[in-house]
Amino acid sequence: MSRKYFGTDGVRGKVGDFPITPEFAMKLGWAAGRVLSKSGTRKVLIGKDTRISGYLLETALEAGLVAAGIDVRLLGPMPTPAVAYLTRTFRAEAGIVISASHNPYYDNGIKFFSADGTKLPDEVELAIENELEQPMLCVPSEQLGKAVRVDDAAGRYIEFCKSHIPNHMSLKGFRLVLDCAHGATYHIAPNVFRELGAEVTVIGASPDGLNINADCGATHTLPLQEKVVEMKADLGIAYDGDGDRVMMIDHSGRVIDGDEIVYIIARAAQKQKRLHGGVVGTQMSNMGLELALAELKIPFLRSKVGDRYVMELLREHDWRIGGENSGHVLNLDHTCTGDGIIASLQVMTAMIQEQQSLAEISQGMTKLPQVLVNVKFEKGTAPLEKQNVKQAIADVEAKLGNKGRVLIRKSGTEPLIRVMVEGEVRTEVEAFAQVIANAVKIAS
Repeated sequence: MSRKYFGTDGVRGKVGDFPITPEFAMKLGWAAGRVLSKSGTRKVLIGKDTRISGYLLETALEAGLVAAGIDVRLLGPMPTPAVAYLTRTFRAEAGIVISASHNPYYDNGIKFFSADGTKLPDEVELAIENELEQPMLCVPSEQLGKAVRVDDAAGRYIEFCKSHIPNHMSLKGFRLVLDCAHGATYHIAPNVFRELGAEVTVIGASPDGLNINADCGATHTLPLQEKVVEMKADLGIAYDGDGDRVMMIDHSGRVIDGDEIVYIIARAAQKQKRLHGGVVGTQMSNMGLELALAELKIPFLRSKVGDRYVMELLREHDWRIGGENSGHVLNLDHTCTGDGIIASLQVMTAMIQEQQSLAEISQGMTKLPQVLVNVKFEKGTAPLEKQNVKQAIADVEAKLGNKGRVLIRKSGTEPLIRVMVEGEVRTEVEAFAQVIANAVKIAS
């Protein structure tokens, strides 16, 4: 069955436009409560990032859940992976995160974690959607749920993060710059790294409800790059608004993206004889990651774009490590979801073990030039089915051989064809991408 409201990462949209409205949020809380109340615990956690609409949606969800007889634990501003972790430790039936991740403040979303801290199974999401079609009723007063604020949520998660550095290690001697994107890590990440001994400078840690992800964080690393160079820091770390993405900056100001972070973690796990199987990337993962892992004889598979699909492939093969170039990094030996803070701690652990800088430890992987061109097409047309487009793609693939690749896909949200070409020489890659783009334009 197709889902009407849930996308690949919960329900998301512009605040005030359906379905991100107070009315729908309350009904969604009630519908989720109806489904979840069929199990034993009848307890749900709610966390949120720092965008101003979080207050509105939190209150609406709370009302709906309580009306369905569910007890609510309010965590306040917390990173998405923290909600996943706390859902497990509280033995709750589910966790809810109010966040639009790396999107601007005027967007928001609602996503759910199951009792084991992973995304809800499809059948549970479908059951919630079915309840949304029913009239909303309230349980009798004696069965209403209660809402309680969890005052020590941040402290619990800080200790959890710190536990992923071996006890005999510390970060003493490291000079770090952190960019928290004015998001949910603002009161978490600085404490984690300081308590582990690092000297920490923080930017992007003054949320006002409107500045989340605004020219900062993992999606806009230039301010952090400049600050690392200015401070002569050892490295910089940037998170996105809800803390599940991470980008790192070496001492020279170069960006170390999700592909490189996955490579560093996988290589370290192999050296420690803790690598189980191979690594999962996505269709957008740089070919340089695939080639670098092949040098280490580490198997590599690609999933569809989205951490949900990376997780599915990891579970299917019983592997542990995967991620996206955007900075979602999964290591199932440590966490059950993408966690920016823990991924960055794993990289720093590898740096200590190898006694190498971030620049040195990332040298084993060389990213290939990658060019992405977006081409508009008329709705109702099917340019990818036209012979001239198929021929252009085949010609480019033949010229690239095994030293590059072509990825063509439709956007899921706009009338765009995304043309991605990768290869060894940037000028050739740019020319090949334009050849395919021009063929798509003619066919549209």
